[in-house]
Amino acid sequence: MTTLRGQRQAFGKFGTPPRWTQGNKDGVGTAYSTASRIWFTLWNGVLTEIYYPTVDRPQTRDLQYLVTIGEDEFQAEKRHLDSHTERMWLHALGYRVTNRDPQGRYTITKEIVTDPLLPCVLQHTRIDSDDAQLLERLRLFALCAPHLEVAGWGNNAHVMQVCDRTLLVAERRGTWLAIAATVPFIRTSVGYVGQSDGWQDLHDNVQMNHEFDQALDGNVALTGELDWRSAPEDGFTLGIAFGDCRHAAITSVLQSLDVPFVDQKERYQGQWKPPCGNETRSALANYSTDGGNLYYSSLSVLMTHEDKTYHGALIASLAIPWGAAKGDEERGGYHLVWVRDMVNSARGLLAAGNTETPLRALIYLATSQQADGGFPQNFWIDGKGHWSGIQLDQVALPITLAHSLRREGALRQFDPYGMMLRAAAYLMRHGPATQQERWEEAGGYSPSTLAISITALICTATLARERGDRDIAQFIEDYADFLESHIETWTVTTEGTLHPEISRHFIRILPAEMDDPTPLEDPNQATLYIINRPADDQAFPARDVVDAGFLELVRYGIRSPHDPLIRDSLAVVDRVLKLETPCGVGWHRYNHDGYGQRADGTPFDEERGGIGRIWPLLSAERGYYELAAGGDVTPLVQAMEGFANETGMLPEQVWDTDDLPEAHLYLGHPTGSAMPLMWAHAEYIKLLRSLADGQVFDYVPEVAERYQGDRTHLPFLEIWKPNRRVSQMKRGYTLRVQIPSNFVLRWTGDRWQHATEQEATMTPLGIAYVDIPAESESLEEVQFAFARTEEASLRGAQFTVGIR
Repeated sequence: MTTLRGQRQAFGKFGTPPRWTQGNKDGVGTAYSTASRIWFTLWNGVLTEIYYPTVDRPQTRDLQYLVTIGEDEFQAEKRHLDSHTERMWLHALGYRVTNRDPQGRYTITKEIVTDPLLPCVLQHTRIDSDDAQLLERLRLFALCAPHLEVAGWGNNAHVMQVCDRTLLVAERRGTWLAIAATVPFIRTSVGYVGQSDGWQDLHDNVQMNHEFDQALDGNVALTGELDWRSAPEDGFTLGIAFGDCRHAAITSVLQSLDVPFVDQKERYQGQWKPPCGNETRSALANYSTDGGNLYYSSLSVLMTHEDKTYHGALIASLAIPWGAAKGDEERGGYHLVWVRDMVNSARGLLAAGNTETPLRALIYLATSQQADGGFPQNFWIDGKGHWSGIQLDQVALPITLAHSLRREGALRQFDPYGMMLRAAAYLMRHGPATQQERWEEAGGYSPSTLAISITALICTATLARERGDRDIAQFIEDYADFLESHIETWTVTTEGTLHPEISRHFIRILPAEMDDPTPLEDPNQATLYIINRPADDQAFPARDVVDAGFLELVRYGIRSPHDPLIRDSLAVVDRVLKLETPCGVGWHRYNHDGYGQRADGTPFDEERGGIGRIWPLLSAERGYYELAAGGDVTPLVQAMEGFANETGMLPEQVWDTDDLPEAHLYLGHPTGSAMPLMWAHAEYIKLLRSLADGQVFDYVPEVAERYQGDRTHLPFLEIWKPNRRVSQMKRGYTLRVQIPSNFVLRWTGDRWQHATEQEATMTPLGIAYVDIPAESESLEEVQFAFARTEEASLRGAQFTVGIR
């Protein structure tokens, strides 16, 4: 029988504004079984966000112990105790947390796993001390802050009586939470955060004065004093379970606690051993320099971030960057699907010999593809879009995943050809400029976006040619060749000032709007606005903003690592972005980056900006280049291992200046941004695989053969499109006019003294084109108009392309 204990209402409605928790996690975990649809995170010795029933839905802020000693001393685990977290096993994400009193008087040791079959997190707890009198005076309280249905506001908390036991329960919009333990609660209460919650109650006079039964519709907390002395010598287990009704949550927590923790732990570990500990997947550990610690963690962390309802959906991170400064308005965090991060995660697992998860990921992406062939900037795992930016690299990357799986013979019965063709058509319609590049903060002509776009197009054309679709293959290859022939024109400055001896080098991006049909295509003259900085300090000459994104040209095989321009550009990047730390060498994303911890250690602020810090994944990207160029990769492997924390979590960013102990920031160690970042873990695994193979794992031989081999077959092609109405072209080139619908073109080379009317060739991609040769030495310009077209904006207009 389940009943409310009483009707005593907590005071202080609605509570203080809710906040999430720190983004740099010390651990994440879940059972390998798909039956246990729950994930947990750890920071500073306590449970933080718990996700249920899917990997994109955090349901708690945190759960910690409060301690009182006698009548005059109060301590909170995450604020007052010294914490150490370690993995219990090499192949499974279960953790042992030791929280010590700063004076050494007692320790709280917790072992944390999930129930292997039910949505319940289990925290086995033992308290030790050499001071028997202190133990007699020590009281232990569990304090939980629910954020059900991804929100702190609007939660309802209750104390309930169930089967002669007292439980703490919370609910919001049909999702329920229940907390119980293998020892009884002595006292229980619920209240509003900052007003009548257990922390306020105990901090006030070291006594639990309140025993409220309900706190409705607010930012609430649940508190219970545990009769820990009644536990066996090895301690007691606290459980926190979830369900889509009250009965489900309560039943799950009681059933989980009914199984001895030692059995739950053994089964939890046993589930993880086959996918992570088999001989094939263990081989790459031999190429690490830390005994495989980061490798095994990376492998299991990547698999942990796959959902168990929407199989194949891989999120970017079980973290909210700088979450302690963010409230309910921050619903997305990094627990969304970013195609870029997801494909990298899948390819990281593929590099480790896992073909099942990457194939599920590809099928999931194919079902998430939009009707126009594109993908949302990011989206919830049910496919619902969150942000709406267009990022061409995220359209291209699923193509390369399909190509990689096909190369490994791992596609089984799934045919990705249709998805690839639709994505390729999207790239051809919307490119060459992207609305946002891979750092999501600027649009235009990006070396990294161009690199992956070209690679994806060649991968698609390769499959089309093998399928016998030669005309489609040729059309796609022509567009890839057009992009490749313009890389330097669009993205290389000849007037750079960052290096005293090098003025010609790649830039981060040539800014351009996707809907601007006549963009300024001059890297020497454009101005780049960096929007993650304060509003009055965002404008910089594009020629003097650099990143290492051009290394993607080497990664995929478009350019040789020995290309003088690549080497010169690296010299500029190293002069501006490279930093040596005690943990290893690292690089910033780009100069003037404002996405990062502020100078005083406070979190990134969208209005005031911040300072971009070192990104560990860039050390892996540099490692690919060094391998391709015949350099020493070991220091870069060591750097990534150095940037990881003790439990094998890689952060998005690490601190890049003098230590700030008061802000817990140390040179070469994690900042408050997301940790673990799946992109970084995937790059580390791929770096080890590249070392093992002696070749960059992402390298595409068909791309290298086309652009580093015999180039005499490549066409000289300039393309005019509605979203890029080119006004000049080189003599000897062919002008291709292409639009995404049928049309008839009238064109002339002698100012309409003579004219040719030509019906466009329509391709199966839904793009039609007409080719106009411009070989004559006397030809100065080509003029054309659309005699018939479905595009209203092109009717009645005449266009001119000069020839030089």
